Amino acid sequence: MAETQEAPPVIRARNLSKSFGKFHALKGVNFDIPLGRIVGVIGANGAGKTTLLNAVLGLSSYKGELSVLGLNPARQRGALMKDICFISDIATLPKWMTVKEVLEFVQSVHPRFSHEKALTFLARTKVPMARKIRALSKGMIVQLHLAIVMSIDAKLLVLDEPTLGLDIIFRKQFYQSLMEEYFDESRTIIITTHQVGEIEHILTDVMFIKDGEIFLEANMDTLTQQFTEVMVTPGKEQEALALGPISKGTTFGKTTCVYKNKDRETLAKLGETRRLGLADIFVATMTGDEQ
Repeated sequence: MAETQEAPPVIRARNLSKSFGKFHALKGVNFDIPLGRIVGVIGANGAGKTTLLNAVLGLSSYKGELSVLGLNPARQRGALMKDICFISDIATLPKWMTVKEVLEFVQSVHPRFSHEKALTFLARTKVPMARKIRALSKGMIVQLHLAIVMSIDAKLLVLDEPTLGLDIIFRKQFYQSLMEEYFDESRTIIITTHQVGEIEHILTDVMFIKDGEIFLEANMDTLTQQFTEVMVTPGKEQEALALGPISKGTTFGKTTCVYKNKDRETLAKLGETRRLGLADIFVATMTGDEQ
């Protein structure tokens, strides 16, 4: 029986670099993103997240090797855009058009856009078809943008702070629609956001980026099993520090230590333990002693 050949990665980067004068925004990063994954690219402001996405989208020049859906984004952006959709916190829809005109325009320029599907999505919102984009609230613009994206048969969706400035109800609805009506194993999604806690439940993988470098790359299932926080019982501080925590602090007057890949039963003898969420893992690894 012939072996099944593994599908090539949707995105493959080797020694990917980008500089702005003397500032190195990306410093020779290497990574693969397989098909059917939802990857969170997490980093502080200025870490290189948007620079990375711009390279993937063919919006920026770069050094090194980069393949997206088998294409070179710098040279083959026109072909690549047929299979990629992009949403950012910066509204890119033409403000002088009405909602109806925007849908008609997208239908005229994108061969894989379903006008009927977009109307179905918008029918569940309060977005008025006759109103100009400039007169819509930010929440309505995001809903319209999402309706357009979900009506395009694309293989890769890139989201750069897609819900920035929206209230919690809109944010929850956005990700719920994304998971229930768009994502499947034939699509790949990349998300950057500072609202880490709101997306960790949908992520399959995560990349932490710091100062232009990939600091950590992991599967979410294994990542959350690796880190444990201990609220140390008074009198056991020295014993806790001897185990080599990656970060330490104080909560309610008690010493807290974060450990990576330490036996949980051993840690339980030091005090109360808990699993860390993604945001806490990010803070612990970025500000702690692990390098």
